[in-house]
Amino acid sequence: MQAKEPQSLATTVAQWDGHRDHDYGSVVNPIYLTTTYDQSRQPADGARPFDYSRTSNPNRVDLEDILGRLEGGMACLYSSGMAAVHAAFQAVCTNASHVVLPHDAYSGTLRLVLEELARFGVTHSLIDMSDVALVEREVTNATTLIWVEHPTNPGLRSVDVRSIAGIKKGAVLAVDNTIATPVYQRPLELGADLVVHSTSKYLSGHSDVIGGCVVTSSSELNARLHVIQNSFGSVPSPVDCFLTGRGLKTLHLRMSAHTRSAAAVTAFLESVEGISDVNWPGFSGMVSFRCPSADALADALTLFRSATSLGGVESLVKVPWSMSGNMMGAAFKAYPADTVRLSCGIEDPDDLVRDLDRAFNLIGLTKRHRTAARPTPEAHS
Repeated sequence: MQAKEPQSLATTVAQWDGHRDHDYGSVVNPIYLTTTYDQSRQPADGARPFDYSRTSNPNRVDLEDILGRLEGGMACLYSSGMAAVHAAFQAVCTNASHVVLPHDAYSGTLRLVLEELARFGVTHSLIDMSDVALVEREVTNATTLIWVEHPTNPGLRSVDVRSIAGIKKGAVLAVDNTIATPVYQRPLELGADLVVHSTSKYLSGHSDVIGGCVVTSSSELNARLHVIQNSFGSVPSPVDCFLTGRGLKTLHLRMSAHTRSAAAVTAFLESVEGISDVNWPGFSGMVSFRCPSADALADALTLFRSATSLGGVESLVKVPWSMSGNMMGAAFKAYPADTVRLSCGIEDPDDLVRDLDRAFNLIGLTKRHRTAARPTPEAHS
């Protein structure tokens, strides 16, 4: 067989067909809903590849294959983003482990580390991961895992993954790549050991499926992740895998639209009196800022629907403290009460700006006389 020519991400996802249907010639990948497989007649070349769908399923294998190719490693799928996060920690941590992670990390990850893993003796350091010198000081011989979000969620602070990879001192470096996606960042190429996604977000992209994955270039870690996947049974259904794969085919198109929307929204926010700490990493659709009437703003918006999650085609607004941070109690201080996070969808950017303008007027905030220049979306990180 002739070797395939190298392909761009756009061509790879558009042409991906997984288990090609040789019986009927379906262009769309079939959904294999069976729980078990007939083992009575073995093929001449050995055992059948599937026996029970908790252990493996054609739709899951296909999706793991394409996600691994996009990130440059081997993927293992889970039933949710948090199941994937937990598997990544479990794959490398023991009860004597020390982990370093962002003080402004995703609330679910913080809850896992501060409340659950701490019960089993895992210690942690919560720090500003944008300060590489501080990361280097906190990483010790006891550090098993360095957890990075680039950008952080919900603060959207940038983190230098390559520099942290250079000072990891034998620890495993894991990067939550949910917001950047492989369109804008491939952490394994920057020196990471694990890449984690909530596939519920940009990868599937339509707010209709829950899932997660971990990708690694290490055969040893990949084997461990699949043992955890099978042993704990937190696996996505065939339909979940089908929906995620369906959404993945338009990832590159959607990410471009999300980025355009976020660029327009960022420029507008920087022109509003009373708005501060506007953060957009220069790619993807996530924008955060501080607003003195955060909850009132969320209530006043119409195109931006007030909801948790991110990465769908529709725009969402979230006030992290009132929707997530208050679950964390006194240990959770990273989200100021006036922080607002926007997930900019693929609507017309001008409509999104008009929605914000109208809402700001309703709560008494107005534009400055001088309008800020619209940021230019960055190239791939």
